[in-house]
Parts: sequence; C-alpha cells; structure tokens
Amino acid sequence: MSTSVVLPALGESVTEGTVTRWLKQVGDTVETDEGLLEISTDKVDTEIPSPVSGVIEEILVQEDETVEVGAVLAKIGDGSGAPAGDAAPESAPEEAAAPVAEAEPAEQAPAETAPEPAAAPAAAGGGKEVVLPELGESVTEGTVTRWLKQVGDDVAVDEPLLEISTDKVDTEIPSPFAGTLQEILVQEDETVEVGAALARIGDGTPAEAAPQPEPQPEAAPSAEDAPAPEPEPEKAPAPAPEPEKAPAPAPEPASVQEPAPAAASAPAADDAAPYVTPLVRRLAQQQGVDLTQVTGTGVGGRIRKEDVLKAAEAPAASAPEVAATPARREAVVSELRGTTQPMSRLRKVIAERAVASMQATAQLTTVVEVDVTRLSAFRDAVKADFHSKTGDKLSFLPFFAVAAVEALQQFPIINATVDGNDIVYPATENISIAVDTERGLLTPVVKDAGGKNLAQFAREIADLAARTRDNKLKPDELAGGTFTLTNTGSRGALFDTPIVFLPQSAILGLGAVVKKPGVVAVDGKDAISVRSYVYLALSYDHRIIDGADAARFLGAVKARLEAAEFEADLGI
Repeated sequence: MSTSVVLPALGESVTEGTVTRWLKQVGDTVETDEGLLEISTDKVDTEIPSPVSGVIEEILVQEDETVEVGAVLAKIGDGSGAPAGDAAPESAPEEAAAPVAEAEPAEQAPAETAPEPAAAPAAAGGGKEVVLPELGESVTEGTVTRWLKQVGDDVAVDEPLLEISTDKVDTEIPSPFAGTLQEILVQEDETVEVGAALARIGDGTPAEAAPQPEPQPEAAPSAEDAPAPEPEPEKAPAPAPEPEKAPAPAPEPASVQEPAPAAASAPAADDAAPYVTPLVRRLAQQQGVDLTQVTGTGVGGRIRKEDVLKAAEAPAASAPEVAATPARREAVVSELRGTTQPMSRLRKVIAERAVASMQATAQLTTVVEVDVTRLSAFRDAVKADFHSKTGDKLSFLPFFAVAAVEALQQFPIINATVDGNDIVYPATENISIAVDTERGLLTPVVKDAGGKNLAQFAREIADLAARTRDNKLKPDELAGGTFTLTNTGSRGALFDTPIVFLPQSAILGLGAVVKKPGVVAVDGKDAISVRSYVYLALSYDHRIIDGADAARFLGAVKARLEAAEFEADLGI
C-alpha cells in the first residue's frame, strides 16, 4: 500500500509552492524524515522530508511545477508500484538525445544503458546533472562567479562546486552527490535561471574530454562491443580499458591529459591557506582580520564567515599591539577600485522598489533632537544586571522600539497604509527592523509589538538579526511590517532621510548617540553641560500623514525617551 506525500503548510499566508529540485528519484529507498525534495514559496525555501520509510514509486509533481498546499507530491510504498520509474527512463534518453551532439560514440553507450540515468536527474552523458537550486524568496536566476572545481576533479557530497551570485544571496553551491566532475555547462559570469543545469557529475571519464573524440573513431569498434555488457550499465566502460585507466591515475597524468584542469588545480595547491570566497575576504577586511591567522572550519579547511567573526572578537585583546604597529593600519584598497561591476539582483530589486516608492508617494522627512542623558545613565546602571538575567545586551534600540510602538498606538496614522482611496489602520504594530547583511539590506519583522517590554524586544531583535545574517529566517518573518526602524547610527551617522518603502507609510531613522555641550537649567539659570543627544528622523508619506502628525508622533517619542522612566519595562 502506498503513502501519499503532500505539500504541508509552510507558513502563514503561504498557499502554494514550487518544486525546485527532487533529492530522490523513482525507485530510490528513503527513510522517515529523510529529505525528499526542495520546495520554494514566496516566503521560504525548504526541504520536504519523507513522512515514512519505503521506496519512491511515483513522482507526481515535476521540478519547476507549482502546486497548492495539500497537493500530493509523490507516493511511497514497498516498491511494488515502482514500474512508474520505468517510464521516466524512456523519456530521459529522448530528451538527452538533443544535447548529445558532442560525442556520439561516447554517448551511445549511456543511451543504450538508459536505466542508470533514469534514476538520476537528466543524465545526458551518463552523469547526473547539478542544477541551480532555489536560493531565496523571488530569486529566479543566478550568475556563476567562480568554479571551485574543474573537469576531471573528484567531488564529495556537499563539497562546494561553484559560487553563485543572486539578488538575495552570494553563496556556494555544494555537490548533491559524489563522483567526478565530467562537464561544466555554465561558464563564469554567465547568468542562468533557477533549475538550469550547471554541470554533470558521474563516476567515469569526463564527458567533455575533448582529446577523446579524435581517438574515438579508432575506439569505435570497442563501442560496438559496448552493447554486449548492456545489461550492466556500470560495466560499460570496462571493455574500454583506455578510458578507465585515464581517470584512475588522474592526479598524476592530469597535466598531460587535461592541461586546463591541471592549471586550475595549481591555485588549489597554492591555497594552502584554503580558498577564501570574495564575501569572506570582504568581511575580513571590514573586521580587520588577517586571514592567514584564521583556521577554517569548512569543508577542506575552508574559511567561513563564522570563522572570521570569531577571529574578529579575539583580536580585541591584542588591539594595543595593532595600535603599536601603525604600518598595519594602512587603509585597505578595495579590489573594486577602477572596475565596472554589474548590479547584484538584490541591488536591482532595492533600486526598483525605491524608485517605485518615491514615484508613487509624496515623501518628506522631519527631524528632532532628543536629549537622552538620563536614558543613557539609566541604561548604564541596569545593563550589567540585564545581561546577566537575559543573556542579551541592552542597546538603545529596544528603548527606541518601546517608545515608537507606544507613539504609534497614540497616533495610528503613522502606522497606516493606503489602499486606493482608503486609509487602512492595522490592529497591530508590526515593527520591521532594518538589518545590514552581506547580501544587502533586509527587514525582518517583530510581530504584535504592542505591549512588548525591553527584554522581549532585545531578545527578538537579536534573534531576528542573527538569523537574517545567516539566511535562516522562518516563513513570513520578512513580511507583514507596518512601520520600520532603521538604526543608521550604528555606523556613526548622525541622521539621514530614510526612504519609505511601500506599502508602509513611515520609517524612523535612529542616529548615533553622541555627547556634546548642551544648555541646561541649573537653579533657574542656564548653564553649559555635557549631554548625550540623538537625532530621530521620521520619513513619511505626505498623502495621508501631515507635518503636524509627524511632529506629534516625534514629540511623543522624544518625551518618552527624555523622561527615561523604563523601570517597569525592563522585563527582568
């Protein structure tokens, strides 16, 4: 008896999903909770595990097809229904016949032994295709920035194959299976759609072994012998000892048989300090980390982002030594200087949304200066106890969030949206928090923020920010925001004029808290004192929010922060 695998509910408001990649094929044995396929929705990309153990008898939804939540994706049984798997092999060779024009003799053997490719994704040259998986919400294509492996190289499961850049993420694509890289189908700097084949991996001679088409005519007689071992696909290469022996000693004769891969492997040898991706290298420059002193924890000793961040914390103790050697403090010249680079997909999306928002709304900004001297003193007095009890650092951001939410409840027009000729007042305050990541600016949302205390805000903001940077957000955590906080002061900016992104109507920019002389009243007389100040900049849509509305909102936030009466809001 077969068990149906259905598309489960993946998050609030998610009604459908697209199959981006099957991790198993008809006839494969699977265990309970083992990954079956990858699904992409408008909110999340995730794996669907098998609900039972058994054999995949039928795949009902093909890659790139979109189905509703609850739809049947596949059937798993005891293998008695596996004949469905025989149908796929017959169609696979026909589809493979088109791209096969390169080396007919080499391909005839796999074509006749089609049962093996049938169990793997599109096997045109006897190998399995590595396709571009879904990498993020609304990501439809990616650009190959660098191949980490070359034709003829052996790869292990999950070992990085190449680097891909999209509008949402720059990442490495791991190998979905082990074998030998037979053919690279997409070259560096080429852009392809999600689901497109990037390379082929098999267990034999590289499919693009160009040197072999010449000896091929002479090897043709052996190709005639190939049909004999037809029932045993894997032994097909056996009658031809020459191709078999070539890959076996590949590491040594590589320079003779394939000069290009040999040259490509040279950098790998030079990378005794393993290859570092451009993203990690940029992060190291920003953090002032010497990569030669970092031990990588990735595959093959590869240095990951986490390794750099850990190393960035350690040098804090040795900061005096760095200061004592000013020569090493020279500004790092960016590799981008003097170059022209295409926009990332994320930058294009941000640009399009920013322009659309500016064109569709009437935006302006109002700025106020807030004296946070008392607030700063209160924070200094409680932050140690706060950290010991919650495990979270108490920055100024939770205070600003609490004050902003309370003001939004008093003046809901700032939290409203425009719907045609109507003004919609949400019943909750969902605060988007701008997070600067390597991929670009993203805004995860603190839902139902009304009534949350400082401890709750500190915990949720820290958690969302960390998972945003690690690309581990759950469904809907980037959607549903009604008002945004952007902490540009974290980078030292006094204030800016942030852009409101539709459908929201306002965004509050938080500047850096700085000390400077200020006028205060002492015994009824004015005096100069060192005070702590911050600028708050509210950008808003003038179609529904007037300057007076903005001033009232900022006035409420200012009064709340300057009073610094947050004892009851600590939450500890």
